[in-house]
Amino acid sequence: MNMALSSDPAILLAMLRIEPCLVVALAPHGEHGSVGRFLSAEQGLAAAYIRGGRGRRMRGVLALGNIVALELVTRAPGQLAFATVHPITTNMAMMHGAAALALVEYVALLAASTLPEGEAQPGLFPLFAALFGAAGAGADAQTCGAAMVRLELALLAGLGLGLDLSSCAATGSHDDLAFVSPRSRQAVSRAAGQPWAARLLPLPAFLRDGGAATPDQLADGLKLSGHFLARELLAGHPAALRLQAARQRLVGLLLA
Repeated sequence: MNMALSSDPAILLAMLRIEPCLVVALAPHGEHGSVGRFLSAEQGLAAAYIRGGRGRRMRGVLALGNIVALELVTRAPGQLAFATVHPITTNMAMMHGAAALALVEYVALLAASTLPEGEAQPGLFPLFAALFGAAGAGADAQTCGAAMVRLELALLAGLGLGLDLSSCAATGSHDDLAFVSPRSRQAVSRAAGQPWAARLLPLPAFLRDGGAATPDQLADGLKLSGHFLARELLAGHPAALRLQAARQRLVGLLLA
């Protein structure tokens, strides 16, 4: 990131160059322009106006999931920045079918709708970038789905809504953790949780021990992160219906 300050603050408050950035949202603005939302590690989520953003030349550059460099110019505090966008990497999810495209759509919407603007995201940015990259590379459903579960749980943790999967809520034990309590958001051991298993959420082994997810573990992981995402983050959220619809479609494709 580079920042240049103008000698005449009435003309130019600041100019920043930020890279890499992920394109996570795009909306028409005016006759030819667009307002884009971009995610970077240093600046977090940032919105900017792109002159000619709806033109043929920029259409491919501003596709969701692409990696770009931004030159942002802000003329007054609180005013929408103006952006010049330079392509770095094109996301090739369109070459890999419906699940890859649905993954890009959902992950972009999740970032654009839930992250606070202007807050650095050094921990979450690599996870979002990795998921876009997996979709663009045509990674298999188990790989993409497991990464999506980890991202959703990391997002909840980053917003102060995380789960405690380190020890049992009932006994304090760190061994044989098999469930998660919907009430406490904490893991529960197999022995302590078995009598109430119907009321608890399964804790899949890939989250507990690492490694790859089997199809059954992936289904349990998606159920786990989806439950807390819906309850803790999306309840009352203005984009809840869009996010839930996009997620439901994606989950169906991942588990097909």
